[in-house]
Amino acid sequence: MRSRKASIALVLAVVYVDMLGIGLAFPILPRLVQQFEHGDVSRAAWIYGLLAAAYALMQFMLAPMLGALSDRFGRRPVLLLSLLGMGLNYAVLAAAPSLAWLAAGRIVAGAMGASYSTASAYLADITPPEKRAQSFGLIGAAFGFGFITGPALGGLLGDIDLRLPFVVASVLSFANLAFGYFILPESLAPENRKDFSLVRANPVGALGTIGRYPAIAGLLLVFVLATFANKVAETTWVLFATYKFHWSAASVGISLAMVGVMFVVGQGGLVRIVLPRLGERRAILMGLFVSAVVVVLYGSVPRGWMVYPVMVLALFGWTIAQPASMGVMSRTLPANEQGLLQGGIASVNSLTAVVGPPVWTSIFAYFIGPAAPVVIPGAAFDGAALVFLIALVVAARTLPAERMGGMALDNTGT
Repeated sequence: MRSRKASIALVLAVVYVDMLGIGLAFPILPRLVQQFEHGDVSRAAWIYGLLAAAYALMQFMLAPMLGALSDRFGRRPVLLLSLLGMGLNYAVLAAAPSLAWLAAGRIVAGAMGASYSTASAYLADITPPEKRAQSFGLIGAAFGFGFITGPALGGLLGDIDLRLPFVVASVLSFANLAFGYFILPESLAPENRKDFSLVRANPVGALGTIGRYPAIAGLLLVFVLATFANKVAETTWVLFATYKFHWSAASVGISLAMVGVMFVVGQGGLVRIVLPRLGERRAILMGLFVSAVVVVLYGSVPRGWMVYPVMVLALFGWTIAQPASMGVMSRTLPANEQGLLQGGIASVNSLTAVVGPPVWTSIFAYFIGPAAPVVIPGAAFDGAALVFLIALVVAARTLPAERMGGMALDNTGT
Protein backbone atom coordinates (compact mmCIF):
# COMPACT_ATOMS: atom_id res chain seq x y z
CA MET A 1 0.00 0.00 0.00
CA ARG A 2 2.81 2.35 0.90
CA SER A 3 4.51 1.67 -2.44
CA ARG A 4 1.28 2.36 -4.37
CA LYS A 5 0.70 5.62 -2.51
CA ALA A 6 4.29 6.69 -3.14
CA SER A 7 3.91 5.95 -6.86
CA ILE A 8 0.67 7.95 -7.00
CA ALA A 9 2.40 10.89 -5.30
CA LEU A 10 5.33 10.68 -7.72
CA VAL A 11 3.20 10.65 -10.87
CA LEU A 12 1.04 13.50 -9.54
CA ALA A 13 4.22 15.52 -8.95
CA VAL A 14 5.26 14.88 -12.56
CA VAL A 15 1.87 16.07 -13.83
CA TYR A 16 1.92 19.17 -11.61
CA VAL A 17 5.40 20.29 -12.65
CA ASP A 18 4.55 19.64 -16.30
CA MET A 19 1.37 21.71 -16.04
CA LEU A 20 3.25 24.41 -14.14
CA GLY A 21 5.56 24.73 -17.14
CA ILE A 22 2.58 24.98 -19.49
CA GLY A 23 1.01 27.60 -17.23
CA LEU A 24 4.20 29.64 -17.16
CA ALA A 25 4.07 29.99 -20.94
CA PHE A 26 0.29 30.43 -21.19
CA PRO A 27 -0.01 34.22 -20.63
CA ILE A 28 3.18 35.06 -22.55
CA LEU A 29 2.88 33.17 -25.83
CA PRO A 30 0.27 35.53 -27.39
CA ARG A 31 2.47 38.51 -26.53
CA LEU A 32 5.47 36.85 -28.17
CA VAL A 33 3.45 36.27 -31.34
CA GLN A 34 2.38 39.92 -31.23
CA GLN A 35 6.03 40.93 -30.92
CA PHE A 36 6.90 38.95 -34.05
CA GLU A 37 4.01 40.70 -35.85
CA HIS A 38 5.32 44.16 -34.87
CA GLY A 39 2.44 44.89 -32.51
CA ASP A 40 -0.39 44.03 -34.92
CA VAL A 41 -2.91 42.64 -32.39
CA SER A 42 -5.47 41.51 -34.97
CA ARG A 43 -2.99 39.50 -37.04
CA ALA A 44 -1.32 38.15 -33.90
CA ALA A 45 -4.67 36.87 -32.60
CA TRP A 46 -5.33 35.09 -35.91
CA ILE A 47 -1.87 33.49 -35.94
CA TYR A 48 -2.17 32.49 -32.28
CA GLY A 49 -5.45 30.75 -33.08
CA LEU A 50 -3.74 28.78 -35.85
CA LEU A 51 -0.92 27.80 -33.50
CA ALA A 52 -3.45 26.60 -30.91
CA ALA A 53 -5.25 24.56 -33.56
CA ALA A 54 -1.95 23.07 -34.81
CA TYR A 55 -0.98 22.11 -31.25
CA ALA A 56 -4.35 20.40 -30.67
CA LEU A 57 -4.29 18.70 -34.08
CA MET A 58 -0.86 17.18 -33.39
CA GLN A 59 -2.14 15.86 -30.08
CA PHE A 60 -5.18 14.39 -31.81
CA MET A 61 -3.03 12.63 -34.40
CA LEU A 62 -0.26 11.32 -32.15
CA ALA A 63 -1.75 10.78 -28.67
CA PRO A 64 -3.09 7.29 -29.60
CA MET A 65 0.36 6.29 -30.92
CA LEU A 66 1.99 7.31 -27.65
CA GLY A 67 -0.76 5.51 -25.75
CA ALA A 68 -0.25 2.35 -27.82
CA LEU A 69 3.52 2.61 -27.33
CA SER A 70 2.98 2.83 -23.58
CA ASP A 71 0.89 -0.38 -23.75
CA ARG A 72 3.82 -2.07 -25.53
CA PHE A 73 6.92 -0.65 -23.82
CA GLY A 74 5.53 0.67 -20.54
CA ARG A 75 4.34 4.02 -19.19
CA ARG A 76 7.70 5.24 -17.91
CA PRO A 77 9.60 5.59 -21.23
CA VAL A 78 6.66 7.33 -22.92
CA LEU A 79 6.26 9.72 -19.99
CA LEU A 80 9.98 10.52 -20.13
CA LEU A 81 9.78 11.08 -23.89
CA SER A 82 6.92 13.52 -23.35
CA LEU A 83 8.88 15.47 -20.75
CA LEU A 84 11.91 15.60 -23.06
CA GLY A 85 9.74 16.96 -25.87
CA MET A 86 8.24 19.67 -23.66
CA GLY A 87 11.68 20.73 -22.42
CA LEU A 88 12.92 21.07 -26.01
CA ASN A 89 9.76 22.98 -26.94
CA TYR A 90 10.29 25.60 -24.24
CA ALA A 91 13.97 25.91 -25.13
CA VAL A 92 12.98 26.62 -28.75
CA LEU A 93 10.40 29.21 -27.61
CA ALA A 94 12.99 30.90 -25.39
CA ALA A 95 15.43 31.30 -28.29
CA ALA A 96 13.09 31.40 -31.31
CA PRO A 97 14.41 34.03 -33.79
CA SER A 98 11.30 33.91 -36.00
CA LEU A 99 7.65 32.94 -36.14
CA ALA A 100 8.56 29.76 -38.04
CA TRP A 101 10.70 28.58 -35.13
CA LEU A 102 7.86 29.42 -32.77
CA ALA A 103 5.48 27.29 -34.84
CA ALA A 104 8.01 24.43 -34.83
CA GLY A 105 8.16 24.55 -31.04
CA ARG A 106 4.37 24.34 -30.74
CA ILE A 107 4.24 21.41 -33.15
CA VAL A 108 6.83 19.55 -31.08
CA ALA A 109 4.84 20.33 -27.92
CA GLY A 110 1.64 19.00 -29.47
CA ALA A 111 3.34 15.85 -30.73
CA MET A 112 4.95 15.05 -27.38
CA GLY A 113 2.28 16.36 -25.02
CA ALA A 114 1.23 12.98 -23.64
CA SER A 115 2.07 13.37 -19.95
CA TYR A 116 -1.58 13.73 -18.88
CA SER A 117 -2.89 10.67 -20.74
CA THR A 118 0.16 8.52 -19.92
CA ALA A 119 -0.08 9.52 -16.25
CA SER A 120 -3.76 8.50 -16.30
CA ALA A 121 -2.81 5.09 -17.71
CA TYR A 122 -0.07 4.84 -15.04
CA LEU A 123 -2.62 5.39 -12.28
CA ALA A 124 -4.98 2.87 -13.88
CA ASP A 125 -2.14 0.31 -13.65
CA ILE A 126 -1.57 0.78 -9.92
CA THR A 127 -5.12 1.52 -8.73
CA PRO A 128 -7.88 -1.02 -8.04
CA PRO A 129 -10.69 -0.74 -10.63
CA GLU A 130 -13.25 0.51 -8.12
CA LYS A 131 -11.01 3.43 -7.10
CA ARG A 132 -9.80 4.59 -10.51
CA ALA A 133 -12.33 7.42 -10.87
CA GLN A 134 -11.00 8.93 -7.63
CA SER A 135 -7.41 8.60 -8.87
CA PHE A 136 -8.32 10.31 -12.16
CA GLY A 137 -9.75 13.11 -10.01
CA LEU A 138 -6.36 13.51 -8.35
CA ILE A 139 -4.75 13.86 -11.79
CA GLY A 140 -7.26 16.63 -12.53
CA ALA A 141 -6.43 18.32 -9.23
CA ALA A 142 -2.68 18.27 -9.98
CA PHE A 143 -3.50 19.73 -13.39
CA GLY A 144 -5.63 22.42 -11.73
CA PHE A 145 -2.91 23.40 -9.22
CA GLY A 146 -0.54 23.90 -12.13
CA PHE A 147 -3.15 26.02 -13.90
CA ILE A 148 -3.57 28.24 -10.83
CA THR A 149 0.11 28.82 -10.05
CA GLY A 150 1.65 28.70 -13.52
CA PRO A 151 -0.03 31.66 -15.26
CA ALA A 152 0.42 33.93 -12.23
CA LEU A 153 4.14 33.17 -12.04
CA GLY A 154 4.47 33.39 -15.82
CA GLY A 155 2.95 36.87 -15.82
CA LEU A 156 5.38 38.08 -13.15
CA LEU A 157 8.40 36.63 -14.96
CA GLY A 158 7.16 38.00 -18.30
CA ASP A 159 7.21 41.51 -16.89
CA ILE A 160 10.94 41.05 -16.26
CA ASP A 161 11.67 39.57 -19.69
CA LEU A 162 9.27 38.18 -22.27
CA ARG A 163 11.40 35.07 -22.83
CA LEU A 164 12.13 34.34 -19.16
CA PRO A 165 9.01 32.19 -18.53
CA PHE A 166 10.05 29.88 -21.37
CA VAL A 167 13.55 29.53 -19.88
CA VAL A 168 12.09 28.64 -16.48
CA ALA A 169 9.56 26.24 -18.06
CA SER A 170 12.36 24.49 -19.96
CA VAL A 171 14.44 24.10 -16.81
CA LEU A 172 11.42 22.72 -14.94
CA SER A 173 10.67 20.23 -17.71
CA PHE A 174 14.24 18.92 -17.79
CA ALA A 175 14.28 18.75 -13.98
CA ASN A 176 11.01 16.82 -14.18
CA LEU A 177 12.64 14.50 -16.74
CA ALA A 178 15.53 13.81 -14.35
CA PHE A 179 13.10 13.30 -11.47
CA GLY A 180 11.10 10.76 -13.47
CA TYR A 181 14.20 8.98 -14.78
CA PHE A 182 15.80 8.41 -11.38
CA ILE A 183 12.76 8.03 -9.12
CA LEU A 184 9.59 7.01 -11.00
CA PRO A 185 9.21 3.20 -11.32
CA GLU A 186 7.50 1.40 -14.19
CA SER A 187 3.82 0.59 -13.54
CA LEU A 188 2.89 -1.78 -16.38
CA ALA A 189 3.77 -5.40 -15.64
CA PRO A 190 5.38 -7.33 -18.55
CA GLU A 191 2.48 -9.81 -18.68
CA ASN A 192 0.02 -6.92 -19.25
CA ARG A 193 1.83 -5.48 -22.27
CA LYS A 194 0.37 -5.60 -25.76
CA ASP A 195 2.04 -5.76 -29.17
CA PHE A 196 2.23 -2.45 -31.02
CA SER A 197 -0.06 -2.06 -34.03
CA LEU A 198 -0.38 0.85 -36.43
CA VAL A 199 -4.11 0.13 -36.69
CA ARG A 200 -4.46 0.93 -32.98
CA ALA A 201 -1.90 3.75 -33.06
CA ASN A 202 -3.79 6.21 -35.26
CA PRO A 203 -6.73 8.27 -33.91
CA VAL A 204 -9.40 6.68 -36.10
CA GLY A 205 -8.08 3.16 -35.59
CA ALA A 206 -7.60 3.72 -31.85
CA LEU A 207 -11.16 4.92 -31.36
CA GLY A 208 -12.42 2.06 -33.53
CA THR A 209 -10.47 -0.48 -31.47
CA ILE A 210 -11.83 0.97 -28.24
CA GLY A 211 -15.30 1.12 -29.74
CA ARG A 212 -15.45 -2.65 -30.21
CA TYR A 213 -16.38 -2.83 -26.53
CA PRO A 214 -20.15 -2.19 -26.58
CA ALA A 215 -20.20 -0.15 -23.38
CA ILE A 216 -17.40 2.14 -24.59
CA ALA A 217 -19.02 3.43 -27.79
CA GLY A 218 -21.84 5.25 -26.00
CA LEU A 219 -19.57 6.50 -23.24
CA LEU A 220 -17.10 7.87 -25.77
CA LEU A 221 -19.95 9.75 -27.48
CA VAL A 222 -20.96 11.22 -24.13
CA PHE A 223 -17.34 12.20 -23.50
CA VAL A 224 -17.02 13.84 -26.93
CA LEU A 225 -20.26 15.82 -26.54
CA ALA A 226 -19.53 16.95 -22.98
CA THR A 227 -15.93 17.89 -23.73
CA PHE A 228 -17.03 19.85 -26.80
CA ALA A 229 -19.72 21.69 -24.78
CA ASN A 230 -17.24 22.38 -21.99
CA LYS A 231 -14.97 24.25 -24.43
CA VAL A 232 -17.48 27.12 -24.57
CA ALA A 233 -16.20 28.84 -21.42
CA GLU A 234 -12.55 28.15 -22.22
CA THR A 235 -12.82 29.78 -25.66
CA THR A 236 -15.32 32.62 -25.14
CA TRP A 237 -15.02 33.60 -21.49
CA VAL A 238 -12.59 36.50 -21.90
CA LEU A 239 -14.58 37.91 -24.84
CA PHE A 240 -17.92 37.38 -23.11
CA ALA A 241 -16.94 38.83 -19.71
CA THR A 242 -15.30 41.86 -21.31
CA TYR A 243 -18.31 42.52 -23.54
CA LYS A 244 -21.12 41.92 -21.04
CA PHE A 245 -19.60 42.88 -17.68
CA HIS A 246 -16.95 45.35 -18.94
CA TRP A 247 -14.36 43.56 -16.84
CA SER A 248 -10.72 44.58 -16.85
CA ALA A 249 -7.95 42.11 -17.60
CA ALA A 250 -7.34 41.78 -13.84
CA SER A 251 -10.98 40.90 -13.20
CA VAL A 252 -10.93 38.28 -15.94
CA GLY A 253 -7.70 36.86 -14.49
CA ILE A 254 -9.24 36.57 -11.04
CA SER A 255 -12.22 34.71 -12.46
CA LEU A 256 -9.94 32.27 -14.30
CA ALA A 257 -7.95 31.68 -11.11
CA MET A 258 -11.20 30.91 -9.30
CA VAL A 259 -12.09 28.38 -11.99
CA GLY A 260 -8.77 26.68 -11.28
CA VAL A 261 -9.48 26.70 -7.54
CA MET A 262 -12.92 25.14 -8.08
CA PHE A 263 -11.40 22.52 -10.36
CA VAL A 264 -8.88 21.54 -7.69
CA VAL A 265 -11.53 21.45 -4.95
CA GLY A 266 -13.84 19.39 -7.15
CA GLN A 267 -11.46 16.80 -8.58
CA GLY A 268 -9.02 16.77 -5.67
CA GLY A 269 -11.57 16.41 -2.87
CA LEU A 270 -15.24 16.44 -3.78
CA VAL A 271 -14.92 13.52 -6.23
CA ARG A 272 -13.64 11.30 -3.43
CA ILE A 273 -16.69 12.16 -1.32
CA VAL A 274 -19.44 12.20 -3.95
CA LEU A 275 -18.58 9.15 -6.08
CA PRO A 276 -18.67 6.54 -3.28
CA ARG A 277 -22.06 7.89 -2.16
CA LEU A 278 -23.76 8.42 -5.51
CA GLY A 279 -22.09 5.79 -7.65
CA GLU A 280 -20.62 6.54 -11.06
CA ARG A 281 -23.85 6.33 -13.10
CA ARG A 282 -25.74 8.84 -10.97
CA ALA A 283 -22.65 11.07 -10.73
CA ILE A 284 -22.39 11.18 -14.54
CA LEU A 285 -26.10 11.92 -15.06
CA MET A 286 -26.13 14.54 -12.31
CA GLY A 287 -22.95 16.15 -13.63
CA LEU A 288 -24.27 16.49 -17.17
CA PHE A 289 -27.57 18.01 -16.01
CA VAL A 290 -25.86 20.44 -13.64
CA SER A 291 -23.43 21.45 -16.40
CA ALA A 292 -26.35 22.35 -18.67
CA VAL A 293 -27.81 24.53 -15.92
CA VAL A 294 -24.44 26.11 -15.15
CA VAL A 295 -23.67 27.25 -18.70
CA VAL A 296 -27.17 28.76 -19.06
CA LEU A 297 -26.59 30.69 -15.83
CA TYR A 298 -23.15 31.86 -17.00
CA GLY A 299 -24.71 33.26 -20.14
CA SER A 300 -27.72 34.89 -18.46
CA VAL A 301 -26.65 36.38 -15.10
CA PRO A 302 -27.03 40.19 -15.25
CA ARG A 303 -24.13 41.09 -12.93
CA GLY A 304 -20.52 39.93 -13.02
CA TRP A 305 -20.31 39.01 -9.34
CA MET A 306 -23.09 36.47 -9.87
CA VAL A 307 -20.81 34.15 -11.83
CA TYR A 308 -18.96 33.22 -8.64
CA PRO A 309 -21.92 31.42 -6.98
CA VAL A 310 -22.43 29.67 -10.33
CA MET A 311 -18.81 28.45 -10.14
CA VAL A 312 -19.66 26.76 -6.83
CA LEU A 313 -22.62 25.00 -8.46
CA ALA A 314 -20.28 23.92 -11.28
CA LEU A 315 -18.42 21.77 -8.74
CA PHE A 316 -21.22 19.23 -9.20
CA GLY A 317 -21.14 19.38 -13.00
CA TRP A 318 -18.60 18.02 -15.49
CA THR A 319 -15.98 18.35 -12.73
CA ILE A 320 -17.61 15.30 -11.12
CA ALA A 321 -18.88 13.58 -14.26
CA GLN A 322 -15.53 13.59 -16.11
CA PRO A 323 -13.51 11.37 -13.72
CA ALA A 324 -16.59 9.18 -13.17
CA SER A 325 -16.94 8.53 -16.92
CA MET A 326 -13.19 7.88 -17.23
CA GLY A 327 -13.42 5.41 -14.36
CA VAL A 328 -16.24 3.49 -16.05
CA MET A 329 -14.41 3.36 -19.38
CA SER A 330 -11.17 2.32 -17.70
CA ARG A 331 -12.81 -0.68 -16.03
CA THR A 332 -14.38 -1.74 -19.31
CA LEU A 333 -11.00 -2.33 -21.02
CA PRO A 334 -8.34 -4.89 -20.04
CA ALA A 335 -5.06 -3.91 -18.39
CA ASN A 336 -3.07 -4.09 -21.63
CA GLU A 337 -5.26 -1.46 -23.36
CA GLN A 338 -5.33 1.26 -20.70
CA GLY A 339 -2.75 3.32 -22.57
CA LEU A 340 -4.77 2.99 -25.76
CA LEU A 341 -7.88 4.22 -23.91
CA GLN A 342 -6.11 7.22 -22.42
CA GLY A 343 -4.58 8.03 -25.81
CA GLY A 344 -8.06 7.85 -27.36
CA ILE A 345 -9.44 10.17 -24.67
CA ALA A 346 -6.55 12.58 -25.28
CA SER A 347 -7.39 12.51 -29.00
CA VAL A 348 -11.02 13.34 -28.21
CA ASN A 349 -9.91 16.28 -26.08
CA SER A 350 -7.56 17.48 -28.81
CA LEU A 351 -10.20 17.14 -31.53
CA THR A 352 -12.68 19.22 -29.54
CA ALA A 353 -9.87 21.75 -28.99
CA VAL A 354 -9.54 22.03 -32.78
CA VAL A 355 -13.28 22.20 -33.53
CA GLY A 356 -14.70 23.88 -30.43
CA PRO A 357 -13.08 27.34 -30.49
CA PRO A 358 -14.25 28.41 -33.98
CA VAL A 359 -17.76 27.07 -33.32
CA TRP A 360 -18.35 28.79 -29.98
CA THR A 361 -16.57 32.05 -30.84
CA SER A 362 -18.50 32.27 -34.13
CA ILE A 363 -21.81 31.89 -32.29
CA PHE A 364 -20.75 34.55 -29.80
CA ALA A 365 -19.61 36.91 -32.56
CA TYR A 366 -22.82 36.46 -34.60
CA PHE A 367 -25.20 37.13 -31.71
CA ILE A 368 -23.49 40.37 -30.68
CA GLY A 369 -23.02 41.53 -34.28
CA PRO A 370 -25.21 43.69 -36.55
CA ALA A 371 -26.61 40.68 -38.45
CA ALA A 372 -28.16 39.12 -35.35
CA PRO A 373 -31.97 39.42 -35.12
CA VAL A 374 -31.56 40.01 -31.39
CA VAL A 375 -28.41 40.56 -29.32
CA ILE A 376 -27.75 37.54 -27.07
CA PRO A 377 -24.23 37.62 -25.59
CA GLY A 378 -24.80 34.26 -23.91
CA ALA A 379 -25.99 32.45 -27.04
CA ALA A 380 -22.90 30.24 -27.16
CA PHE A 381 -23.55 29.14 -23.58
CA ASP A 382 -27.14 28.29 -24.50
CA GLY A 383 -25.84 26.18 -27.39
CA ALA A 384 -23.48 24.38 -25.03
CA ALA A 385 -26.38 23.65 -22.67
CA LEU A 386 -28.21 21.92 -25.52
CA VAL A 387 -25.14 19.75 -26.21
CA PHE A 388 -24.87 18.81 -22.52
CA LEU A 389 -28.54 17.76 -22.54
CA ILE A 390 -27.97 15.59 -25.62
CA ALA A 391 -25.02 13.99 -23.79
CA LEU A 392 -27.32 13.42 -20.80
CA VAL A 393 -29.86 11.55 -22.96
CA VAL A 394 -27.12 9.39 -24.50
CA ALA A 395 -25.66 8.63 -21.07
CA ALA A 396 -29.06 7.69 -19.63
CA ARG A 397 -29.59 5.23 -22.49
CA THR A 398 -26.02 3.87 -22.43
CA LEU A 399 -25.05 3.46 -18.79
CA PRO A 400 -26.27 0.21 -17.21
CA ALA A 401 -27.93 0.10 -13.81
CA GLU A 402 -25.51 0.01 -10.90
CA ARG A 403 -25.11 -2.88 -8.54
CA MET A 404 -23.62 -2.94 -5.10
CA GLY A 405 -19.86 -2.60 -5.44
CA GLY A 406 -19.83 -0.59 -8.65
CA MET A 407 -20.88 -0.55 -12.29
CA ALA A 408 -22.16 -3.79 -13.81
CA LEU A 409 -19.35 -3.94 -16.36
CA ASP A 410 -16.51 -6.26 -17.11
CA ASN A 411 -13.71 -6.12 -19.63
CA THR A 412 -15.91 -7.56 -22.36
CA GLY A 413 -18.18 -4.56 -22.14
CA THR A 414 -21.19 -6.54 -20.89
